[in-house]
Amino acid sequence: MDFKDAIKQLADRVIKLKDQIQTEEATKNAFVMPFIQTLGYDVFNPMEVVPEFTSDIGIKQGEKVDYAILKEGVPSILIECKWWGAKLDLHASQLLRYFHTSKAKFGLLTNGIDYRFYTDLVDPNKMDEKPFLEFDITNMKEQHINELKKFHKSYFDASTIVSSASELKYENEIKVILNNELNSPSENFVKYFVSLVYQGRATEKVMKQFTELVKKSFNTFISDIINDRLKTALDKENTKELEQVKLVADKKSEENAIVTTDDELEFFYIVKSIVRGKIDAGRIFHRDFQSFFSVLIDDTIRQTICRYYFTDTKKAIAIIDAEKKETKYDLEKLDDIYKYSEQILLAASRYIKS
Repeated sequence: MDFKDAIKQLADRVIKLKDQIQTEEATKNAFVMPFIQTLGYDVFNPMEVVPEFTSDIGIKQGEKVDYAILKEGVPSILIECKWWGAKLDLHASQLLRYFHTSKAKFGLLTNGIDYRFYTDLVDPNKMDEKPFLEFDITNMKEQHINELKKFHKSYFDASTIVSSASELKYENEIKVILNNELNSPSENFVKYFVSLVYQGRATEKVMKQFTELVKKSFNTFISDIINDRLKTALDKENTKELEQVKLVADKKSEENAIVTTDDELEFFYIVKSIVRGKIDAGRIFHRDFQSFFSVLIDDTIRQTICRYYFTDTKKAIAIIDAEKKETKYDLEKLDDIYKYSEQILLAASRYIKS
């Protein structure tokens, strides 16, 4: 099972079981521990995963973080868990206090459904207030899965994740801003467009009018993009379907144009009589093509013994060697095939054990 399928399976488990999970401890056992296992870590190996992790430096007595994932004996990811129905609040979290006292580079706050990954992009050794990666496991996008995969034991590299975390964090924040502006355009956002397209003064009435225009324009613009992409995708699909239909039609047309002659059948029976001493007759078949006639084993062109070429003035047998290359011999009459019995038997002998 690949990583994407494993995450999908865990998401299905969460959806199915969440209403039966009533405590934080049950959330850990049913959702969070399987999540850690999906990342490739052995939750029962204290050299990889330490439950109830306690730092030795400057932490109020009795405070622990739920899990620490170790790399070469050093904490790399600290995980704090809440009951699946609880809201996640970083400010009330032990993660903030533990992060700067440990060597961990990443903190994860989760309730088994929502996952928030943090690091120290703003100030070294101080956890950022905003996560650089956040998702609902029951509604994950392809991008989320690709970013999460970087935390898998097989691919984990702290420096690689940190280098992409900054871009990911700001990208997410820009998406939030755009979403807010599209749903409820701010005054500054509207003013920007007013200054570009309106020649008069931005009065209160003008701003009110343009607020609705900006909102409407962006929604129309996005709908047009989606429709264009759908149309392009459908056009490609239709073109592909038409090509397949044409291919099938051409093949049927070719098959209908082929007529197996008495000469071809006689060719087949002669070759069959030569090789039947070495290969069971039930395995010997013929197949007619537009430009030649083949004798083959087990009715597969990958096991062709020989081919028959003929025109109104010329006949030839082509015997297939081990490299699938033809050696052609001219025939004055079909009985001349027997002259090449040794070569035909050699070609057929390759398929005796097939």
